[in-house]
Amino acid sequence: MVKKVENTIVGISVGDLNGIGVEVILKTFEDSRMLEMCTPVLFANVKMISFLKKVYKSNLNFNGIDDLSKIIPGKINVYNAWKEGATIDLGTEDVKIGELAIKSFVSATAALKEGKIDTLVTAPINKHNIQSDDFKFPGHTDYLNQELDGDALMLMTHRGLRIGLLTDHVAVSEVSKHINEALIIKKVTTLLEALKSDFGISKPKIALLGLNPHCGDNGVIGKEDNEVIIPTVKKMFEKGKMVFGPFSADSFFGGKQYENYDAVLACYHDQGLVPFKTLAFGSGVNYTAGLEQIRTSPDHGTGFDIAGKDKANEQSFRNAVYMAIDVFKTRKEYSALTESPLKTKK
Repeated sequence: MVKKVENTIVGISVGDLNGIGVEVILKTFEDSRMLEMCTPVLFANVKMISFLKKVYKSNLNFNGIDDLSKIIPGKINVYNAWKEGATIDLGTEDVKIGELAIKSFVSATAALKEGKIDTLVTAPINKHNIQSDDFKFPGHTDYLNQELDGDALMLMTHRGLRIGLLTDHVAVSEVSKHINEALIIKKVTTLLEALKSDFGISKPKIALLGLNPHCGDNGVIGKEDNEVIIPTVKKMFEKGKMVFGPFSADSFFGGKQYENYDAVLACYHDQGLVPFKTLAFGSGVNYTAGLEQIRTSPDHGTGFDIAGKDKANEQSFRNAVYMAIDVFKTRKEYSALTESPLKTKK
């Protein structure tokens, strides 16, 4: 019997079926204790998941449903997000499989918006084969930012290490054009609120990395740090926001300065993700902070090179499920603590 308090409904978009997504999902839930914490709902197709179950020699049992009102608590539910079939060729990039990955994701997002699931965990997609006239987003985060209320912030997490991005899927040549006072203030504010409501940190501290090598060396190697980042950090700090920096990115992680802060904001994708994946790859979680709903994802990609070879490690995906559940509960507690006990008179 699953206790109601533990019965968080975790929606799962299955990602690219030719990759390792379903493999890590199956391996995660082969541990029966997972069902004591949540009720998983895979947005996919029962026949195709059953086929992959045989490929991976999994003994898991599924509850196939065509209506989300038929979810059975404590069981692994597979919701038929599409009816048509497709050929699964593990390790191969396929446009049709990309279409199905998006059907899974879009369907799961709709269920999240409608409150039919509590959280969303997304298995990896291939950013190339998902592109179509109906879906022109570089990834999950951009679509979620359009569909859900709030301002999305990509936040990579592993235990006490949290790295957010000022800009994410932006070409390096374009990054400096995006860095301005308004963006920095928006992202810092979003991160501070997430640290409080989603991670239970009452007085969070954020470190901001510099854009240029050595933070520009007083204008010798770029002026953005002196002209934009430093004045903005000063303005925010004077208004009570615990944000510090900019810090020179080349030594910040090697010197373990990140341990002195609750989160770090990097200026661009690889500035944040290279050190994160060096320190935590395979067990980290990609969390979309700043949105009204909760979404997590593993820190790896589709793994076409190892798909079907029983080599995929499920730890990152399992951690993504754990985190989705934890944040869901922490938000509830935070909401209860911050809700005004005084009733407004009519």
